[in-house]
Amino acid sequence: MPKLIQLVEQVTACRRCEEELPLGPNPVLRVSETARLMIIGQAPGTKVHNTSIPWNDPSGDRLRSWLAMDRDTFYDVEKIAIMPMGFCYPGKGKSGDLPPRPECAPTWHHPLLQLMPEIRLTLLIGQYAQRYYLQDNYKTLTERVKNWQQCLPDLFPLPHPSPRNTLWLRKNPWFEEEVVPSLREQVQKVFCS
Repeated sequence: MPKLIQLVEQVTACRRCEEELPLGPNPVLRVSETARLMIIGQAPGTKVHNTSIPWNDPSGDRLRSWLAMDRDTFYDVEKIAIMPMGFCYPGKGKSGDLPPRPECAPTWHHPLLQLMPEIRLTLLIGQYAQRYYLQDNYKTLTERVKNWQQCLPDLFPLPHPSPRNTLWLRKNPWFEEEVVPSLREQVQKVFCS
């Protein structure tokens, strides 16, 4: 059995923080040895938890729109890997879902990434992924996203596409005017090279 399949079985069997999860464990990820694009988000919401399909919600619809990508392409695991900072639904907080559980990324990300040698670009969606993967001096997600070019060629920081961020998108029209076309261009390069 290939090592990546064995590792995914270990991830999906993980019960490390079971007592902290209001809906119980249901690790959601999609990975393959041939994927060229990695998408790292926060953690599954309830709809994703219930369907076990990552980005299967309005946030995913907006993300696919930013990428100019249909669902079939987005969910082609041979091309695109999807891995959140926290693999299970963390529960509800005062203003949305709780942060991703802190155990997942340090435990599973590095071993999984080591078995995906074809990854050419990683989209870091939201503050949790960016804080974990970027060692920069930016104080806000807005500053970091504005300076996305400094993360290339391997990483591309994005705001979370949640409907809760509609106000941020309105306040920062440069994102959809300037960053989204560049994002699409970078993603195309990943699949054309």
